[in-house]
Amino acid sequence: MGYFRRDIKTWSKKNSSPVTEADFLVDEFLKQTLLAARPQYGWLSEETTDDLARLNKQTIFVVDPIDGTRGFIRGDDGWSISLAIVKDGEAIAGVIYAPARDELYEAIKNGGAKLNSAPLLKPDKNKERPVIAAAEAVFKKLKNAGIKFECGPHMPSLAHRLVQVSTGKLDIAIGRRGAQDWDIAAATIILEECGIALEDACLGGPKFNREETRHGALAAMLDNSLRAVVNDALIDVYGCLENNADKKA
Repeated sequence: MGYFRRDIKTWSKKNSSPVTEADFLVDEFLKQTLLAARPQYGWLSEETTDDLARLNKQTIFVVDPIDGTRGFIRGDDGWSISLAIVKDGEAIAGVIYAPARDELYEAIKNGGAKLNSAPLLKPDKNKERPVIAAAEAVFKKLKNAGIKFECGPHMPSLAHRLVQVSTGKLDIAIGRRGAQDWDIAAATIILEECGIALEDACLGGPKFNREETRHGALAAMLDNSLRAVVNDALIDVYGCLENNADKKA
């Protein structure tokens, strides 16, 4: 938070996405702290050069030091820190913290989910029209399919956006094709412990700690009645990762 809404150093990565000195600072702090506590675990982070030795580890940490860096740079308060523990390809524990909002989401497999220490349970669907957070191209496909909905607010952090389905602020949250393990692993277990699935439109539930860390277009839904039409829209807009490796994520 000492770097938030201040003049800080920034760089552009090879994929043109931004990174700041705060990203590197948080990454190094978490790496040193967590691996000191669990030296037998592997490590996968957006801001650490990938070491494929992690593939030989049964359990790894999966970290995004700042998810929503563009928002962080702009001064938006919707960025977060996303941390998961993955065992045998499955997220078994996760924490998403939005420091500027003081929102701490956490979950452990078969142990439930919490928001700021209070139990986080699957909300009831009580809105006439679902609130959906997605790209404009997806909105257009859904409108053409005859779906009536409200457009959700822009949220720079994908992890934070996804878990808003568990709070009821969103009915459907979309992640475009190309999200990485560190973007979604923590959200996956938090949603799962609320009885909400996060699924790839082409492949179903995500698997983690593979050589390829990217995923296809994803959706978390409070009500599964729209799953088929949403998945069709995502496939129309983004395609499937295996068949569209040359298409920009």
